[in-house]
Amino acid sequence: MGAHFARAQSRPSSEAPGLEWDAGASLPPVLDAITDPERIRCILATAVALGSPALLRRGLGVTPLRLEHLDADTGRLHWTCVSPDMGPCDVELQGHGCMYRMHVTEGWHEAGAWLTPLPSRIVQVRRRAWRRGPATGALRVRLPLPGWLGRERSAVDVSLGGLSLKLATGERLSVGRVLQPIELLMEDGQRLSLRGEVRHVSDGVDETFHCGLQVTPLSLQDAKHWRALVTRALHPKTRADGSLVEEHWRLFSDSGYFDLAGRSSDWFEARRASFVALGQRALGLEAVLSEVVWPSERGVEATLSIMKPYRSLWMVHQLARRQDGAKYERVRGQMLRDVYVRAVEHAQADSGFRWLAAYIESTVSFIRRAHVDFAERMAGTGRTCLLPMRMIDVGCAHPIGQQDSGLELGPATEAERRLLTEEIALTRPACYAEALDLRLETLDLEDAARPWLERGLERERHLLVAREGTTPLAVAVLEVGPPGTNPFRLLDSARLFPLSARGRDAYPALLDAARHWFARRGRDGFTFLAEALGDVEAAGLHDEAPEAKPFLWIIPADLAPEFLEHLHEQTAPRPLRTPEKELS
Repeated sequence: MGAHFARAQSRPSSEAPGLEWDAGASLPPVLDAITDPERIRCILATAVALGSPALLRRGLGVTPLRLEHLDADTGRLHWTCVSPDMGPCDVELQGHGCMYRMHVTEGWHEAGAWLTPLPSRIVQVRRRAWRRGPATGALRVRLPLPGWLGRERSAVDVSLGGLSLKLATGERLSVGRVLQPIELLMEDGQRLSLRGEVRHVSDGVDETFHCGLQVTPLSLQDAKHWRALVTRALHPKTRADGSLVEEHWRLFSDSGYFDLAGRSSDWFEARRASFVALGQRALGLEAVLSEVVWPSERGVEATLSIMKPYRSLWMVHQLARRQDGAKYERVRGQMLRDVYVRAVEHAQADSGFRWLAAYIESTVSFIRRAHVDFAERMAGTGRTCLLPMRMIDVGCAHPIGQQDSGLELGPATEAERRLLTEEIALTRPACYAEALDLRLETLDLEDAARPWLERGLERERHLLVAREGTTPLAVAVLEVGPPGTNPFRLLDSARLFPLSARGRDAYPALLDAARHWFARRGRDGFTFLAEALGDVEAAGLHDEAPEAKPFLWIIPADLAPEFLEHLHEQTAPRPLRTPEKELS
């Protein structure tokens, strides 16, 4: 449970939250030992920039402190704290969703600060499945206990999985006790019913105690309101209710996002209506998408969306921000941190979440630092994907002229479906097939499409094979999604895979057939996702943006918290070491 000193003042959601571990708890197990000097400096510089709280442990004693300055020239850390006793100790520093611990063997006082040397080793531990946010002062809790009729206590913080409350002097609850129903009294007079289990009780101030409860809403309506309450506490600066969809679209134009495609303003204007219509339905579409915006008094300053195109994969997309929006941030980089955290935490609330993905443009500096560098850092796990590709816009009105190719085109047979999955297993990273539902049992996309179809939205996949006689040459994997999900038509896509040595000879005919398939579904074009070198030319197409370097980026869901940690490190403000190089 968080210590009281760390919650004395509310902070932006992108800044370090209050301490999220118990001051009196035993030390948690080590998840990662960090010895790279540059990474250690980055973690510590992030803590300075975001004002991360910390604890000093010596024996049974615990002292709050805060890292105020990292002197790169002298290799010293400057801490603000009550003067600690001399001798070795452990310092625990709060990250975004984890705790860092370092062992300090020496420290000295100078000019009112406690100075320690730059550590050569930091260990990372993680405590919580759910991040916590401060509860509003008006949030009250009633517990079903004998003699407590009408007695209310203040909630201290909340998460999707629990809450903590402050007990008065002399009030005690035993760990493991189940309480039902707990009544939560909200600011607007609404009441929620929860089932709770006491997980821990820790010392507070003035002889009070903090009690941590794991909670479960007792009805679907309670669950809906509980999630809304927690979302407001965790993400006070962002919105995802669709009420700002017009300003959201305007941001794309003002930020230069549309310039990435080399398309005319009329081309995008034709897609505006479907984008706005879908955005206005956002509150009923949480199972398949979320469009996060960061507003200021002048409009939407930044945005990031996330959608679930496959059974267990959530994909972040359409990141945009105004270049002059920093004046609305309390801490530089706050907008990017806030929209990413809300989008990724939306996916983490889905019990079926297994993969996080994006189509990224690696020539954009922030994208390279945030996505590419993280994937490369985690490459040793063998569970990430960073696949170079080309993304080619294909119009339905201009066939290549391969109708007389002599090839037979038709839906894939069971044997051809097996050939496709074998080709993918041989030529793609291990996680690719599972993440994109390209295994034999998921090729039809039925499970992934169901939540979209239940909400009246399109989602479909078709496998089209080109054959020479009875010999399959190549297959096109065609997918369609609802208009309005993305201005660049990410869900209206085609992938081509060879099934024989002469497979690429069939690519032009397959793309012509794809044009007809998409046109019958009311599309004027689609995106060809060319994942192998030479596929664009083999298909008879021309890459009009050869300078672009897009990638398909995939990481497993269990690395999403570490990705958010990395994101905070990359966006936190810090001084330049030299005029030419930005450390952030």
